[in-house]
Amino acid sequence: MTDTKRAANNLLVVGTVAIDSVKTPFGEADSVLGGSATYFSVASSYFTSVRLVAVVGKDFPPSYMDTFQKHGVDTSGLVKMKGETFRWKGAYGYDLNVANTLETKLNVLLQFDPVLTKEEKNTPFVFLANIDPDLQIKVISQLESPKLVALDSMNFWIENKKESLLKAIGMVDMVIVNEGEARELTGHSNLVKAARAIRKMGPKTVIVKQGEYGSLGMVGDEIFSAPAFPLEDVFDPTGAGDTFAGGVMGYLARHGKVTGEIVRQAMIVGAALASYNVEAFSLQRLTALHFNDIVARYNEIKRLTKFDDFVH
Repeated sequence: MTDTKRAANNLLVVGTVAIDSVKTPFGEADSVLGGSATYFSVASSYFTSVRLVAVVGKDFPPSYMDTFQKHGVDTSGLVKMKGETFRWKGAYGYDLNVANTLETKLNVLLQFDPVLTKEEKNTPFVFLANIDPDLQIKVISQLESPKLVALDSMNFWIENKKESLLKAIGMVDMVIVNEGEARELTGHSNLVKAARAIRKMGPKTVIVKQGEYGSLGMVGDEIFSAPAFPLEDVFDPTGAGDTFAGGVMGYLARHGKVTGEIVRQAMIVGAALASYNVEAFSLQRLTALHFNDIVARYNEIKRLTKFDDFVH
């Protein structure tokens, strides 16, 4: 994996840009940059050029725009509206896989109505981050011959808009969800069965995120289990799943195709980026990376999982 020139305008993400307040056993951060599309776009920017479609309020700090600009993210689709930016406040206990939502203020997100430009409609790789499935369907209906469309979701939509979510899933090529969502969506406790059930809903490729335990991928009938990178110090897991998805989609967009082998590599790339993300609050660690840092951690994960043939 080398740092070749990124493909121009190869990836579109539609999702949330937020202002977060987070508390963990190791510290806290107030009013920091967050949102699914934020973590996704920064992570994927290491591999390809990214277009961002989202909405923020008039209170969105100009300094946070610098983060997107630093990473070459096209923010022409980031609409600023009257009102306040979507805000999320959460806390983690010592089980950092579980986020406890303390407060959610949707604010301008309630008015989010993504209408794509001609250039956005023709982006070959598209990721629909965790937003209302009706909005996901609206975006999909505007796309013109994309190579790959993927989506994420959450328990709230499974419980409150399952019919719309199932319709959206049936319209995409890939689904990336966490293990709790996969189980609730399908009714299967076994993740292999859950992944197969999601595949039967339409998408050829399914990736199930398992937090600190890695991820499970299924391309057609091919199954791959990818580890997470073992860390001693984890400060803030917020955005780790979106960072993982950004790594996966950025790597796929960089290569311009989806095969079983490339998806395997992409899952390791996602794991490498997510492991960096959790080492600091907000995007502090993710924005400070160099491409060689990602390659080094990718290779370290490869080394950790390498073993010889069975000896009789």
